[in-house]
Amino acid sequence: MGVRKLKPITPGQRHKIINDFETITASKPEKSLLAPIKKSGGRNNTGKMTMRQKGGGHKRRYRIIEFKRNKFGVPATVKTIEYDPNRTARIALLEYKDGEKKYIIAPEGLVVGQTVISGEGVSPDVGNALYLSEIPLGTIIHNIELTPNRGAVLARSAGSFAQLSARDGKYAIIKLPSGETRMVLTTCMATIGSVGNSEHSLQVSGKAGRSRWLGKRPRVRGVAMNPVDHPMGGGEGKSSGGHPRSRTGLPAKGYKTRAKKKASNKFIIERRKK
Repeated sequence: MGVRKLKPITPGQRHKIINDFETITASKPEKSLLAPIKKSGGRNNTGKMTMRQKGGGHKRRYRIIEFKRNKFGVPATVKTIEYDPNRTARIALLEYKDGEKKYIIAPEGLVVGQTVISGEGVSPDVGNALYLSEIPLGTIIHNIELTPNRGAVLARSAGSFAQLSARDGKYAIIKLPSGETRMVLTTCMATIGSVGNSEHSLQVSGKAGRSRWLGKRPRVRGVAMNPVDHPMGGGEGKSSGGHPRSRTGLPAKGYKTRAKKKASNKFIIERRKK
């Protein structure tokens, strides 16, 4: 797995760096695991734009991902590694011994033909899903649940991983990708290994059109607007714009927006690094 730099045949290819897609083994997804996606263009149910810089983009279909891994004790064979337009990570198609097929986030090192399994008493090998109470300390993990049986919500993007550092009673202490150290119940599930496609961050789009394919519209800087449009707008010439803040007046760059009495504060041992 890696990236490739294109020759500057056209202006759009001069700085373009894309994934080489070598690990992908199938070009068409499993039809039974597809669902429709409706584009909103950043509009809510009344038609009002509530999110700017959104619109257009290539049509997509959602791949139904198994984040719970609750099919315990049934071995599954990796059939394909596929591209997913809805996330940065690759996905792997599993076929269980009973014939059922499911998609999972493909970890680094998972190959076609490999067998994975989830549940109690499972060996901590790449792709296997275990309870945090059974994973050896120091293990690299991803796809971590925050609430038992709710499904994985942490460390799911390309190249991300967390580390199980300790256990204290009914809680496991995990260092998250952001640098935050947090307590999670040991009855939650996690998958062994780190998420694949770690070179995703090295990609360079090369042209504005690629952003439009992804459904991203152009963004205008606040200092380039008029005072009526943005708190940082206006002024003679190229003014810096005063204190950095959002369009609605919320201060940026260091202003804390997390609620002081948030319920999950008691589970955070060390805050993320700034």
